[in-house]
Amino acid sequence: MNQGKIIILAIESSCDDTSAAVIADGVILSNVVAGQKVHEEFGGVVPELASRAHQQNIIPVVETAIKRAGIQKNEISAVAFTNGPGLLGSLLVGTSFAKGFSLANNIPLIEVNHLKGHVLALFIKENGIEYNPPKFPFLCLLVSGGNSQIIMVRNYLEMEVIGQTIDDAAGEAFDKCAKVMGLPYPGGPHVDKLAKTGNPHRFVFSQPRIPDLNYSFSGLKTNFLYFLRDNLKGNENFVQENLADLCASLQFTIIEILINKLRKAAKQTGINEIAVAGGVSANSGLREALRENAAKLKWNLYIPKFEYTMDNAAMIAITGYFKYLNGEFAGQNIVPFAHTEI
Repeated sequence: MNQGKIIILAIESSCDDTSAAVIADGVILSNVVAGQKVHEEFGGVVPELASRAHQQNIIPVVETAIKRAGIQKNEISAVAFTNGPGLLGSLLVGTSFAKGFSLANNIPLIEVNHLKGHVLALFIKENGIEYNPPKFPFLCLLVSGGNSQIIMVRNYLEMEVIGQTIDDAAGEAFDKCAKVMGLPYPGGPHVDKLAKTGNPHRFVFSQPRIPDLNYSFSGLKTNFLYFLRDNLKGNENFVQENLADLCASLQFTIIEILINKLRKAAKQTGINEIAVAGGVSANSGLREALRENAAKLKWNLYIPKFEYTMDNAAMIAITGYFKYLNGEFAGQNIVPFAHTEI
């Protein structure tokens, strides 16, 4: 059935989602994700619990992905895996499985940078759906729980970070501020939902003056915390009574910070091919702000499907596919890295 096709099995285990996907000639055949509810009671991901859950999940997740793809193991051309950045214990589970699968089936091993995977999720093809990827070169705003970057993408495998956070990421700011308001983890989606019914101009929070195209969100987090502390002194119900407006104002500020630097980058480079990627790109407020700016500034805007914004193996599969075409393979001595550049 798949004779002559390049079929990639991909593994993603950088944080708390265990995912496996199968892609054939750039077309996604399956994308299976197993989440981990265990972290919710702790208000954040516990690395040791995450790696244990990956060990439990990885075999059934891979088997399900292969079954849904309608292929046999002997048809797989190569196995791709996330090599970093991420939680080291979690990455080790995926790396070890990929190495074993590669040896057992005598197929090449392909290491994938998690951040490049987020960017290349924009190139995933789906059967029956129009394929409209960005044109090179393009700028990609990569925003997630651990990263906030503006990336110049010259081709599938050549990317340069031209702006990035010097401290905290946008996703972390969402989650930490949500936590002090008493919202469940992960806080970003809860803030987004509540912001829809709030007034984004009710409260004004600080926006940092960072040079060039870099970001900073630590000052905003501190400002938000002190603002709540001061208002709670006079009214212990301040957060509950103003929750929607607080969320809307916080979200408005974070989006303003992100968009202002992206506008600056587009102006400096003269590039109007603009994309967004990463978990925070699922935020409805950010998507709307990007669409408004695209209409005003005549950008060609590219936004990935919701299921490809969060951590998933489909993005690792498409990156692995391009690396396969380029003959970029890894050896069995490859080790994962918790911190690595794009």
